[in-house]
Amino acid sequence: MSTRASSLSARPGPVDGRLLLVATDLDAVGTGRQVELLAAGFAAAGHDTHLAILTAMDRRRGSPLADRVRAAGATPHLLGERPVPDGAAAARLARLAHRLRPAVVIPFGRRLLPAALATRVTGAGRRVVPRIDVPVRRAHTALCLRACDLVVASSPEVAATCRGSSLEVIPPGARAEDRAWMDRTSIAHRLGLDPTTIWTLCVAPLEPEARLDRLAWAIDQLGVVHRGLEHVLVGAGPMLRRVRRRAHVQEFAERLVVTPSCPVLPDLLAHVRLTWQSGTVACGGAVLDGMALGVPAVMVESDAARQLVVDGETGRIVPALPESELPRRALEIIEDDALARRYGIAAAARARAEFPADRMVARWIEVIGRLGV
Repeated sequence: MSTRASSLSARPGPVDGRLLLVATDLDAVGTGRQVELLAAGFAAAGHDTHLAILTAMDRRRGSPLADRVRAAGATPHLLGERPVPDGAAAARLARLAHRLRPAVVIPFGRRLLPAALATRVTGAGRRVVPRIDVPVRRAHTALCLRACDLVVASSPEVAATCRGSSLEVIPPGARAEDRAWMDRTSIAHRLGLDPTTIWTLCVAPLEPEARLDRLAWAIDQLGVVHRGLEHVLVGAGPMLRRVRRRAHVQEFAERLVVTPSCPVLPDLLAHVRLTWQSGTVACGGAVLDGMALGVPAVMVESDAARQLVVDGETGRIVPALPESELPRRALEIIEDDALARRYGIAAAARARAEFPADRMVARWIEVIGRLGV
């Protein structure tokens, strides 16, 4: 046997019960909230839980996601130095996995699959179990999923696109934080909003799949019929400059706050009239978390929309065409306090009944247990 073969066979195997979650630096809604809930649940169940964060939104203010999982009993590792995952962060992840020897690596999202699968090189027997929240369209992603030990999809429709993979369907979880919220005036001061206007919120990656052209058109149209509105768009990505440029050209920049991240996002969510989503985004961006707080949603038809919103009961699902449907249905909720209240009460009840965080965590613990961890 060669020296290299001997060293590989002598390398210690994975540590039982140790889990390594892999995510990007995210705010406390959508996928970021799912990471936080799952990390807290694994830690509470006795797993030695670690979180590798492969991007950096703004290191000057630190990483709120790291702070939240640390408070929940998990150990964060800040591996990224850029807003997008890169080769350097992937290399750091491989070295971290070699040192920690986790039994299971859990990447959140399709873009982190290659880096997560590469951790197998540093430890035999390691399992890779990704969480996938949006339908899989690219052949490369499908090949990566087939190389995983198990794929956890957020819905049956997402699972149907993960062909050839071992699958488990676990819907996302929601839980309203039990704490006092920052007051409206303080939030307005932090974000440059007017505390007397009605606010809406969209959280989405600034990428083509989010179809932010629809959102921009809707905001433009709403400004014609309702002057007392301001909108917040939270997200990072290659379309940031294009969104800001369009807002200036169409003269609604004064009504739209665009920010890559928002430290007061959970507090803001408690004060908005509605959340909305114009394209394909995991967990609807802020939609599920808004439901838990009694905030109605308006979504263009998608897998997430069909999973989360009951049309005409907790909010509205609109077709992509005609484009006028998105601002028209949003305006109904904006102008009708009783309708917004009724939708919000139903949304909170649906979040409690259909998307309890405890059930989501329990299903994950069951799945991990079946893998022998």
